[in-house]
Amino acid sequence: MTAQPDQTGTATGKIIISVDAMGGDAGPSVVVAGIANSAEKNPELGFILHGPEETLRDLVAKRRVLDGRVVFRDCPDVVTMEDKPSQVVRNGKNTSMWSTLESVRSGEAAGAVSCGNTGALMALSMLRLRRLPGVTRPAIAILFPSRNPQGFNVLLDAGADIRADAPDLLQYALMGASYARNGMQLARPRVGLLNVGTEEHKGRAELKEAQALIAQYAEPANFEFVGFVEGSDIPGTRCDVIVTDGFTGNVAIKTGEGTARMIASQLREAFQYSLLSRLASVLAVTSLRRLSKRIDPRRVNGGVFLGLNGTVIKSHGSADATGVSAAIKLAFTLARSGFAERLAARVASVAELTQDVATVAEAATNKEQESN
Repeated sequence: MTAQPDQTGTATGKIIISVDAMGGDAGPSVVVAGIANSAEKNPELGFILHGPEETLRDLVAKRRVLDGRVVFRDCPDVVTMEDKPSQVVRNGKNTSMWSTLESVRSGEAAGAVSCGNTGALMALSMLRLRRLPGVTRPAIAILFPSRNPQGFNVLLDAGADIRADAPDLLQYALMGASYARNGMQLARPRVGLLNVGTEEHKGRAELKEAQALIAQYAEPANFEFVGFVEGSDIPGTRCDVIVTDGFTGNVAIKTGEGTARMIASQLREAFQYSLLSRLASVLAVTSLRRLSKRIDPRRVNGGVFLGLNGTVIKSHGSADATGVSAAIKLAFTLARSGFAERLAARVASVAELTQDVATVAEAATNKEQESN
């Protein structure tokens, strides 16, 4: 086992990631294979693995690269995809998901990764880690393949909450910009607000209100606000961060993933059409592999829960070893950048600025009333 982590989630020079081995569609063997892939690529990683210890020890023992890099936490119960979040909150103390988050809460781990039930994971994360001061609704941020130089755009909210009013959308913009800055090394991210058109008169009332709010705080928060963007801009070059409500965001990412799989399937069919097309596929194999890698949803697997006192990554329930490894890599990247602390500082500073603006506005209103 690794040395016991200290309160920063590090031990003997390693960044410790807390991993829920249960809850995914393919079971713990795929999760262990995923952490083994990550461990092989990055010697700085260590793990706390949560689930039935005897089963997990047998799986880890088959992976030499994990020798001395895994701490086990025995958990007899599992959160299933059918479990209601309210039930898990009341009765989930013995589950691997609860234990995974507890390691982040205690400071043993720098981040958590789970393939389990999204609703339950968000509910437990809010219960155990709590929201950052000033955050009303946490959001899920995902990476969407794009034509920007960094290769991806940030989209949030991707399904944490189907509702979002103007102040919520402002918080999403602030958190998304911080994520892009720390996770993608973009010094001044460009933020867009998703709408049915780019014209200022279009969209619901809360979108128009949010546009004014985000524009007001763009400069103090050190990001560029490009205004309204459309669905075609999600994989485009107009902005780096796309802000929307959870209902719209979730539909967008599921549509994107389905489209990527359809393109991959139709390409395979096209190259099997005739002898000449099969020959063409052999000649184009390098380019096809590059395209397949770019549009493969597994390689951008991992939605980040933003607005909590800790880093939580939600991996797809159907993730294979490649997908689990991608989620762990994301958790590691954010932990190494000090993302959680920087996000907390950013939200707090803007919350103070919001209070200052409100105080000035209230004073001006009182003065006007007194003069009348």
